Amino acid sequence: YNTSEQKQACKKHELYVSFRDLGWQDWIIAPEGYAAFYCDGECSFPLNAHMNATNHAIVQTLVHLMFPDHVPKPCCAPTKLNAISVLYFDDSSNVILKKYRNMVVRSCGCH
Repeated sequence: YNTSEQKQACKKHELYVSFRDLGWQDWIIAPEGYAAFYCDGECSFPLNAHMNATNHAIVQTLVHLMFPDHVPKPCCAPTKLNAISVLYFDDSSNVILKKYRNMVVRSCGCH
């Protein structure tokens, strides 16, 4: 274990979701997949402004410093999400265009 290889701070990472990989290609017409992204990384003290931390996360971080065995660090999670439009077949084989909210991570933060 090398301390210089500490986990990166909370941030957005690349993730492409293929509907074929999920086995959904028979009912989803388009798109074939999309850039979903995901959030990962440490929420360590001090929480910088770019970590989009909630007030609760800031307080939780301070309590974690005092009682690390009892209170975990805040979690890295999406703070902003975007929708995608999906063309698919419904149960009656009708073609439907639907906007699915909260499918793409735009930004991450500590919660």
